[in-house]
Amino acid sequence: MVKTILFPSSYFSIRNVDEDLKAEYDAAVETGLFDNVLFSYDKWFNEDKLVLNQLIDEPCEAIYRGWMMKPEKYVNFYNQLKDRGITLVTSPREYEHFHIFPNVYPEIVSDTAQMIVFPDGNNLNVEELKKKFNRFMVKDYVKSVKGTSFPKYFDESITQQEFDEQMEKFYNYRGNLYTGGICIKEYLSLKLYGDRTNEYRVFYVNGEIATISRNSGQGSYAPLPPKDLIEKYKSLDSTYYTLDYAELDDCSWRILEAGDGQVSGLSDNQDYRSYFRTLYHCFN
Repeated sequence: MVKTILFPSSYFSIRNVDEDLKAEYDAAVETGLFDNVLFSYDKWFNEDKLVLNQLIDEPCEAIYRGWMMKPEKYVNFYNQLKDRGITLVTSPREYEHFHIFPNVYPEIVSDTAQMIVFPDGNNLNVEELKKKFNRFMVKDYVKSVKGTSFPKYFDESITQQEFDEQMEKFYNYRGNLYTGGICIKEYLSLKLYGDRTNEYRVFYVNGEIATISRNSGQGSYAPLPPKDLIEKYKSLDSTYYTLDYAELDDCSWRILEAGDGQVSGLSDNQDYRSYFRTLYHCFN
């Protein structure tokens, strides 16, 4: 039985949940289905010290809901919890498989953007990239720098000098969060409904589709991803993961991203209590 959820605490007090996760925490509490345990955000993320807000009397399995960690930090997190009698539902191998996009890419390659991986992240020849892609975007093994001044994509007009200057910005934006190397991905043109794209986040748990939620603020009139497409990927190599789907401007569908379920956020319009009830039944 999986009846425990771990959340990070507020930076300032282990007695309160992280403010950005309060809506999730409250929803999980309101279901009455889980024991909700907090760990000190400050001690863990700054000192690698695991401090819990309560004692765990008996060994248990647990779900983590919180912030991303680099794979090596997750290994430490997993092992320290196990020493306390808490086994996370997602093993370090499963976490790394979905957290590091190049790992899962070969399994979804037929339904996602084309990609070239540069493990060292250096000496990117923009002329060679332009031969491969009409337009391309940049991310590291985990994230892009969406929401910054970094360009959404590059096209045939970019010069090597301009690209190198932009990449310096990229590395600065990612800072200590930079993970792995560089992924150069084909830039996909997404269909718009008004000023909104049509994106969905699908949570998969134990080989089943757990939830499907609108993930770009689009209205209910926008179509869902094809059923056969989302079912095609319900048995990938993890217990708890997400795939993000988007409709292209030619009405076809592609996978945009993959992620570990524990550190994948819920959509703004998602029913949080329903999500945690579903999570409970999928794991029990």
